Amino acid sequence: MTHTEALFFVATLTAALIAVPVSAQQGPAGVPGAPGLAETDPSVKPARAVAPPVQARKPATPECSRAKDVEQCKARLETRTTALEACKGKTGAKHKQCVQQKTSANDCGKSSDPARCEQYKKTRELCKDKLGRDHQQCLRDNLAPKK
Repeated sequence: MTHTEALFFVATLTAALIAVPVSAQQGPAGVPGAPGLAETDPSVKPARAVAPPVQARKPATPECSRAKDVEQCKARLETRTTALEACKGKTGAKHKQCVQQKTSANDCGKSSDPARCEQYKKTRELCKDKLGRDHQQCLRDNLAPKK
């Protein structure tokens, strides 16, 4: 056997060994080695993956011991808790607006910027009868600087 014949033999054997596993693969509808030959049954649906059950998240509670002003943090947390209790029956935009109204600061004298606090207070009062996008647009229209 010459060198050329040996090389030809090895190349043929390699091609045959590569082709055998390819031809043994299953195509659609279980037809072996014929992908695209047979169409799949449209009534057969692929199996869906089952999502793992969603675990309930713990509500985040602020850590007041790390706050700069611990008393203010505790007061804010207490105000938020009472506001959530008061707005318990509402959902969506009504709930969000209710909580915001209950937690908004009524005393602008303690604010770092009393004029801005008053402006926000007046704007919230002006837009309190609107909900959702209308409420947001009302806030934008009345809080945006006039040109």
